[in-house]
Amino acid sequence: QVRLVESGGDSVQAGDSLRLSCLASGRTFHSNAMAWFRRVPGKERQFVAAINWNGGSTNYADSVEGRFTISREHAKNTVYLQMNSLKPEDTAVYYCAASTINGGIYSNTDQYFYWGQGTQVTVSS
Repeated sequence: QVRLVESGGDSVQAGDSLRLSCLASGRTFHSNAMAWFRRVPGKERQFVAAINWNGGSTNYADSVEGRFTISREHAKNTVYLQMNSLKPEDTAVYYCAASTINGGIYSNTDQYFYWGQGTQVTVSS
């Protein structure tokens, strides 16, 4: 059974940092893009960041560019999201996603087949 399990969500103050982790089990995604999305109640899931198969290419939403960094570690089958200078508007449930398409990098939910259960990030002003 393939699973993506996020961790690292917390309640923090504006300006603080957090690092989210997403551990994949059941298969590897060494040839596939992985990404982070987020959702607030009542809104659609929003793209945050994506990384290609070898980490050589990344893509960010404008709202997090320069503050968030996505990375991956094949040996641990894990993808990370380092979040710095957090703002109250970053408050959301953050989801990890993995594509089954070889190669590429994607910001659309349609290109991701596997999803984690989400981890809550709350940023207070």
